Amino acid sequence: MKTVSGPAGVTKTTCPYCGVGCGLLAKADHAGNVTIEGDPDHPANHGRLCSKGLALAETIGLEDRLLHPIVHGRRADWDAALDLVADTFKATIARHGPEAVAFYVSGQFLTEDYYVANKLMKGFIGAANIDTNSRLCMASSVAGHKRAFGSDTVPGCYRDLELADLVVLVGSNLAWCHPVLFQRLSAAKALRPDMRIVVIDPRRTMTAQFADLHLPLKPGSDVALFNGLLAHLDTAGAKNAAFVGSHTRGLAEALQAAGQSLETVADATGLPEAQLRAFYQLFAGTERVVTAYSQGVNQSSCGTDKVNSIINCHLVTGRIGRPGMGPFSLTGQPNAMGGREVGGLANQLACHMELDDPEHRRIVRSFWRAPSMADRSGLKAVDLFKAVHDGRVKAIWIAGTNPADSMPDADLVKAALAACPFVVVSEVARQTDTAMHAHVLLPAAAWGEKDGTATNSERRISRQRPFLPLPGEARPDWWIFAQIGRRMGWPSAFAYETAADIFAEYAALSGVENAGRRDFDIAALEGLARGDYDALQPFQWPLRSGEAEASGDNRLFADGRFFTPDRRAAFVPTPFRQPASSVDEAFPLVLNTGRIRDQWHTMTRTAKSPRLMGHIAEPFAAIHPDDAAAHGIAAAALVEVSSARGHVIVRASLTDDQQKGTVFVPLHWTDQFAAQGRVDTLVAPHADPASGQPELKFTPVKIRPYAASWYGFAALLNRPERIDAGYWALARARGGWRIELAGTEAPSGWSDWARRLFGTDVGLLAYHDTAAGSRRFAAFAGRRLIGALFVAPDPVAVSRPWLAEQLEADFSAPADRLRLLAGRAGAGKAERGAIVCACFDVGVNQIVQAASAGGCRTVEAIGAATQAGTNCGSCRGEIQRLIDATGIQKAG
Repeated sequence: MKTVSGPAGVTKTTCPYCGVGCGLLAKADHAGNVTIEGDPDHPANHGRLCSKGLALAETIGLEDRLLHPIVHGRRADWDAALDLVADTFKATIARHGPEAVAFYVSGQFLTEDYYVANKLMKGFIGAANIDTNSRLCMASSVAGHKRAFGSDTVPGCYRDLELADLVVLVGSNLAWCHPVLFQRLSAAKALRPDMRIVVIDPRRTMTAQFADLHLPLKPGSDVALFNGLLAHLDTAGAKNAAFVGSHTRGLAEALQAAGQSLETVADATGLPEAQLRAFYQLFAGTERVVTAYSQGVNQSSCGTDKVNSIINCHLVTGRIGRPGMGPFSLTGQPNAMGGREVGGLANQLACHMELDDPEHRRIVRSFWRAPSMADRSGLKAVDLFKAVHDGRVKAIWIAGTNPADSMPDADLVKAALAACPFVVVSEVARQTDTAMHAHVLLPAAAWGEKDGTATNSERRISRQRPFLPLPGEARPDWWIFAQIGRRMGWPSAFAYETAADIFAEYAALSGVENAGRRDFDIAALEGLARGDYDALQPFQWPLRSGEAEASGDNRLFADGRFFTPDRRAAFVPTPFRQPASSVDEAFPLVLNTGRIRDQWHTMTRTAKSPRLMGHIAEPFAAIHPDDAAAHGIAAAALVEVSSARGHVIVRASLTDDQQKGTVFVPLHWTDQFAAQGRVDTLVAPHADPASGQPELKFTPVKIRPYAASWYGFAALLNRPERIDAGYWALARARGGWRIELAGTEAPSGWSDWARRLFGTDVGLLAYHDTAAGSRRFAAFAGRRLIGALFVAPDPVAVSRPWLAEQLEADFSAPADRLRLLAGRAGAGKAERGAIVCACFDVGVNQIVQAASAGGCRTVEAIGAATQAGTNCGSCRGEIQRLIDATGIQKAG
C-alpha cells in the first residue's frame, strides 16, 4: 500500500457524519484551538465539505463530556466499573443463558470497535444478540443486495454519479443529507447540461428543486413505480437479452409479480400517466443510468422489496458494474458500511460471512478459536427492545447511540430501559435520554480522539486518526469491549494493544478460505505493521492477497459474475403492497420523519454549534397550507401532532413543498432540547419482514393547534436547570442559549419566573404593555447580559438572531440596556436574520439586501456578494427562493 502524510502539524482524518466519508485536515495548536478543512487529496470529497463538517471544531468542547466511569450515579474507577459489568454479565448468563444479554451498538463506531464487540458477543458469549442503529439506516439495502447478488455488495462508485447521463434519486434529499455528493453531482451537471436528474420523493425537497423531473409519488408506493418501469423496459426494447440470458435468473417471475399497466401505476402512485410515461421513456432510452437511493427507500415495512424493484430494472437492462450506471445505496452513517462488513448486525458474521451458513460459522469459529459460537440469528433492533421490555433480555450494553429517542415506539424503549435489571451505556455525552437509565456509564473516546477505520458508501476504507488527547478517563470503545472480554475469562482472545492489531486480524480473517468466493476481502493487508496502518491511505475493497490497490475506481459485477451459488444475479419478484399502517378518520395524515440540513441524529454533537443551530432552532412540522387551514393551524403557530402512541408539540411550517395529506417532522430533537419533540414516540414498531428495518416514513397521525395562552422568547447566558413551560425548545447561541417558550397557563408572578429562568436574583429591567398583554425583562451582571425574556399572548415579535447576539455585547451604557427591550437593533443597524448559509454564517436579511438593493438576481451573484452558497451548496435552493420572493415584491 502507498502511504500518506499530511502537512506538518496537520492530521489527515475522516468526517464522523454521513456515509459520504469525506477526508479532513485537522490541526490542533498548543492552546487547544482546532481548525478543520477538507482534504483535497481524499477521493470522496476532493476538499469539499458540508456545513456540519466545517463546524466540527465547534463541537469538541468538554463541557458536557462524560469523563469518568459512573456506577449507580457515583464516580467510580475503571476497574470497579469493568468488574461490575463483567461479573453481572457472567452471572446473568449463568442463570438465564447467553441470550439474556444483548449489545446495541452504532454506525458511529469505527470498524475496530465493531469487530471486537461482534467477536465478544457471537464467538465468546455465544449468542447473536448484537444489533446496531444501522438497522434503522440500511438493513433493507443489505437484504436486497443479498437477495439479488448473493452478497451485500455496493457495485458502483461516486464517480458514476458524475459519469451518468441520467441520475435517479429515490427517497434521497441529497442536497441536505449527503451535501458533498450533491456538490459533485451539481458540478457534473454544470459541465454537461444534457445530464438529466430525476427526483422521486413525496416532498419537494431542496434536492427536488434542482431536478429536471420531480415525481411526488404517494408515500410508500415506490415498488409500484419501479414494477411499472420493469414492465416498460421489457416491452420497450430496453432489455439487454444477452446479459439477462447469461448472467441472471428469475426475470419471468419478477415480470409476473410486477404486472402493472400504466393506469394501475398511476392509481397506486398518484402520478399522472404522462409524467410516468416521460420517466419510463427517459430511463429506457438512456444507457448510462445511476439510481441512487437512501432512507426513503430503506425505512419501510417493504423496504427490501423497494430495493429489489430498483435492482431489477438495472439487471434487465444490464446497467450494472460499468462506468456511469448501476443501483447505488447511499448509507446514512459514517461507518454503516464498516458495520455491515464486520458483522455488526444480528444476522451476520464478520467479513460478510453469514450466521446461518455452517461453513461460514466453521471458518470464523476456527479463526477466532471461539468457545461458544452463536448458531442462529439474534434479535434485530425492534425485537431486541421488545425483549428488554418483556424481560427476556435482562442485561443490555448500549454503545454510541441513543435508542430512547431514535427507535420507533420510543416511549416503550424508555420504559424497557427503566425496567431492565442492568443497563450499561458507553457514551461521549454525560446527559442523554438513554444515559439517564444506565446503571453503569462508561466514558468513550469521541471523534478527534478515536483511532481506526471507517468505510464509506462506495466501499472506500479510510483512516480516522486522533489529533486530540483522550480527555479525563475516556477510552476507545474497542478497548472497553476487550477489557470486558478479558475479565469474562478470555484474555488471550482480547489481548489487543492497539487498533492496528485488530485491523490486522480482521484483514486476515477476510481472506480465509476465500479465493474470490466472497466479495469482502482485504487480505492484502494481513499483518499490516503499525506504521503502515498509521499511514494507510483511502482504498476500495476488495484488495485480495497479492493484489495491488486498483488505480482509479474499483467497480464490481462488470464481468457479470455475482456471489450467488450459480454466479447469476437473481431477479426478485416484488408484488406491490401497501404500508403496514393506513390512514383513517381518526388519523388522516401520513407522518414522515428524517434529517434536516445542519443536524445529525439526536444532536449530541451538532447541537454544540451555534452556527448549526442558527438555521432551524426548534422542532417543526412541515404541513401543506390546505391541511393546516382544514385543522385551524396558522403559519408559525404551535401544533400538536398525535398518533395512536403519543404526541409531540412542534412549530408549524406551512409549505406547498409538502404533499397534501402528509406531515414531515425531523428526527433530531430529544428531551435535552425540547419539551415534547421526540417524534419517534409517534412511530409504530412495524418492520420489514426481510430486513427488520422499521417503518419510519409512514405513520398515520392527526394535527391540531396547541392551545397556548402565552408565548415567549429568551436569550440566556447560562443553560437553565429547569424550564417551567408546556412548550420549550432550547438551542445554543454565541455566548449562551436561546429558548422558544409557550404555555397553556401563565405563571402567577412573571418577575420571579424570569429570575428562575435566568438563574439569578439580581434586579430586573422590566417593561410591561398592559394593553397588549406583553412583558419584557432583562438582567445584567457588569457589562454582560445575563438574560432577556419577551412574553406576549401571541408569538413574540422580536429579532431572535439579533437578540441572541447581544449575549456577547457590551452593555456599559444604560441607554443600550433600555434599547435591548425593543427586541430589535434599531434604525440604521444591520441584522443578519435567521441563518441561511451555515458554512459562512450568512443570514436571510443579508441575502435579501443583496438581492434587492444590491441587484443580485442569481445564486452566483449572491455568492459573490456574501459567500452564501459557495461552499457545500445545500442552501442554494433557499437562496433562489429568497431571490424569487424579492423579485415578486419588487414587481408588486
